[in-house]
Amino acid sequence: MNHFPEAWGRPRNDVYGVYDASHLQSSMPNQHTQSPIVTGTSVVALKFNGGVVIAADNLASYGSLARFTDIERLKQVGTHTIVGAGGDISDMQYLHEKLLDPLIIKEEYQNDGHHLRASHIYRYLSKVLYHRRSKFNPLWNTLLVAGWDDGKPFLASADLLGTTFSAPALSTGYGAQLAVPLLRRICPDEAAVENITREQAVAAVEECMKVLFYRDARSLSKYSLAIITREDVESAEGETKERVNIEWKKDIELQNQSWKFAEGIRGYGAQVV
Repeated sequence: MNHFPEAWGRPRNDVYGVYDASHLQSSMPNQHTQSPIVTGTSVVALKFNGGVVIAADNLASYGSLARFTDIERLKQVGTHTIVGAGGDISDMQYLHEKLLDPLIIKEEYQNDGHHLRASHIYRYLSKVLYHRRSKFNPLWNTLLVAGWDDGKPFLASADLLGTTFSAPALSTGYGAQLAVPLLRRICPDEAAVENITREQAVAAVEECMKVLFYRDARSLSKYSLAIITREDVESAEGETKERVNIEWKKDIELQNQSWKFAEGIRGYGAQVV
């Protein structure tokens, strides 16, 4: 008797003859994923004087079902960079586990004192996204890359079509319509970044996460937040060097929620028209 698992359920060759698998072959062309299944919603980020703050909730939705409530969509890549992903969760995991993690390991093995900065990670990801799009097999993600590069904060976006751009206030998903207008009130352009403090930036991003929880059906009240800053440290040789600090705040719960505004929305609760 054949005990190999790959033969389970198949007729025995010595009794019924060699199994003919030709009918299992398809003449159709290869097909790729054309719609994401398990998805994450908005990632929100804002520059401030001396760094960047970025946040994303922990929900992964299976269609309209709030299926997974502990998915971290912010990942640290190297020493200088945070990558936030909206869109398909499996594609996000592929980017990190199959591409970015081996890239960082290969870079660190050289042990030459050089580290990949935020702009390096961003250019690599944008090329990967454009390459996959050109093969008609896109990675269904919109990425925000935040970090420190060349002595200043870095923030840029890339989507599944390979479209790339940079701005002091960015968001993916529904946040592009709801959060970005709120962030642009305090940071309309690059010149305004110099006047924004760390506390103001964190408060603005937290307010955006609250608005998104009110208005976005695919969001969650629990989110993660990362703050990228830098400081000058003195080496043993007396030289001043730059060190990037990444401060994490995980599993933050929204505070001071108020749903009173919903009473004025038609269709909410018992209303007399």
